[in-house]
Amino acid sequence: MLIILHVFVFLLGIGVVVATLYSAIASFVLPRSAPTEITRVVFVGLRRIFETAMRFARSYHTRDRIMAFYAPVGLLLLVPTWLALVLLGYTAMFWAAGAPDWYTAFQVSGSSLLTLGFATPKGFGLSVLVFTEATIGLILIALLIAYLPTMYAAFSRREVAVTLLEVRAGTPPSAMEMLERFYRIGYLDRLSEQWETWETWFAEIEESHTSLSALVFFRSPRPELSWVTAAGAVLDTASLTLAAVDIPADPAAALCIRAGFLALRRISDFFSINYNSDPHYPADPITVTREEFEAALDRLEKYGLPIKSDREQAWVDFAGWRVNYDRTLIALARLTMAPESPWTGDRNGKLTLPTMFFRNKKGS
Repeated sequence: MLIILHVFVFLLGIGVVVATLYSAIASFVLPRSAPTEITRVVFVGLRRIFETAMRFARSYHTRDRIMAFYAPVGLLLLVPTWLALVLLGYTAMFWAAGAPDWYTAFQVSGSSLLTLGFATPKGFGLSVLVFTEATIGLILIALLIAYLPTMYAAFSRREVAVTLLEVRAGTPPSAMEMLERFYRIGYLDRLSEQWETWETWFAEIEESHTSLSALVFFRSPRPELSWVTAAGAVLDTASLTLAAVDIPADPAAALCIRAGFLALRRISDFFSINYNSDPHYPADPITVTREEFEAALDRLEKYGLPIKSDREQAWVDFAGWRVNYDRTLIALARLTMAPESPWTGDRNGKLTLPTMFFRNKKGS
């Protein structure tokens, strides 16, 4: 009976170590989206702590300063979490392999993991465990050190485009402002260049923000900027241009919208955001109202842009484009606590963390 217990504890320890290694590989090495339970627990638990702290913040800028630490702290917590789990897993294996008691097994495991060397058991089998644990500890620390530059390089590429958009679409960015500025400088016929640039940007964030998911929560250097609101402004500009601006239709705009909604959808799928079943989410196909759309067209027309005469068809066409990305855009804006921006941001205010963050596919 005692032998069976030792075998069970040894296998349990192996299972903990393997699960920890899988979490580390999926988080930093695997070049595709692969959410793990350990990462989920760390980031969700930390998010609740940060949300508690934000209850005392009176302004968005204060909340933004608090949330700026969320992703970096979460990343730094992953390594000690992994190390603690490896420590526990090997403690179980050392005890099952012949350590006289749990305390001695814990000492040997800690000494091996941190390569301190003050506890060195005798025997070939125990020595193998010591060497493998020391190797795993070094690998876990090296992973974070090696991949932080990769993450910040991806973050930098993302933010260059977000910052440049301020020149073209204002602060906060909006589709109306972007169209007005391009019309003012006589660049309406060069919008195609923007669609091609942002199509590439959407492809890049889809890859980087699913394989290195903490990037989703890295905030822009300035509180009024956000990669989510930038994406929304570009997509709305493309949708308005195709639906309502009386210029030749540009296929590049349609391709940009498709690249955008696919990127946003795959990022939201990674976090298993199930916004369709939330009772607080508006029943309308899109969150932009007809009145807001008409006001936007009146503004553009007053500014001098050529607006299509059939506004009913323009509204149908705009809604047909916007419905592709509307809900994912709003859900990601809430998830990342993006700043308010025209037609983006939290347009409802009731979909909170417990109902959407890292929820499984069944919505439980």
